[in-house]
Amino acid sequence: MMAKLTVAIPYYQKQAGILRRALASVFEQSFTDFDIIVVDDQSPFSIDEELAPLPAEQRTRITVIRQKNAGPGGARNTALDNVPAETEFVAFLDSDDVWTPDHLKNAYEGMTGFGADCYWASITGGDAFYYHFGVADLEKTERVERLRDKPLTVELPELSSVMLKNWSFLHLSCMVIGRKLFETVRFDARLRLAAEDVLFFCDCVKAADRVILCDEPGAVRGEGINIFHGIDNDSPQFLKQQFNTWIALDMLEGRFARRSSEAASIRSYKSTARRQALWSQAKRVRSRKLPQLDLLAKWVWRDPVLLRSVFELAAGKIAR
Repeated sequence: MMAKLTVAIPYYQKQAGILRRALASVFEQSFTDFDIIVVDDQSPFSIDEELAPLPAEQRTRITVIRQKNAGPGGARNTALDNVPAETEFVAFLDSDDVWTPDHLKNAYEGMTGFGADCYWASITGGDAFYYHFGVADLEKTERVERLRDKPLTVELPELSSVMLKNWSFLHLSCMVIGRKLFETVRFDARLRLAAEDVLFFCDCVKAADRVILCDEPGAVRGEGINIFHGIDNDSPQFLKQQFNTWIALDMLEGRFARRSSEAASIRSYKSTARRQALWSQAKRVRSRKLPQLDLLAKWVWRDPVLLRSVFELAAGKIAR
């Protein structure tokens, strides 16, 4: 069967049943003209065991690609590199999230109806997702053009500026892209667990002919089950994550160097990455652990401002 839409799912899991839960939400879609690519990113839990209980008619619609671990961006790139020639749109879904039943229907009708090649729906989640806000909330603070009321679908003339101020209304599991984008735009797989998704969002927005946003929730966010996102500020990987975030933001600043407001937003996020990194190292010292000097040296070599931030942090502590 030649499908109009391909679902791309990166898989790296440590619990049984999580991927099956995501897939169940795919097969419950009111829009059914899709196929699925699952990229097994050397998951510690076997994908064969995960898919074995599925009915045969579902299993035949899933293509599994196995690869050495490359992180979520690398897994998504592999899916994009293997999209069938007949596909018109690609929808992303993290393996620990689930879609609402009309997500693909709303995306397909909106994109074909308004000639869009990039689409986001809103997303819902639990208390840990408090910082996220929906598309309808944008009307309170930004210039928004309504395209239709049911479901509420809008476009933002200054989307890149809005998202760089606060991109918490965007999520990969609610993103659908057209052929122009999935043939040319890729994730920077080096930036594992950092701002690779935001860099991808910005590249898609810059390359798209038209971007539309739908307020109807497209997905429900998982709560920390996906081990792609298992890092907190006590983890030794946290400094690497913040460094990669800073690199991604530095690349973004280059893309928007001629737009002062966007560049200013990015510089603010870069300062936040520096502060969070330094506080994590200060916490290590208080716990009588050595700071991660090798990585800090690499960061200072790329970003001498980090050294100034060290002195500012120390001075602030002395002043208090």
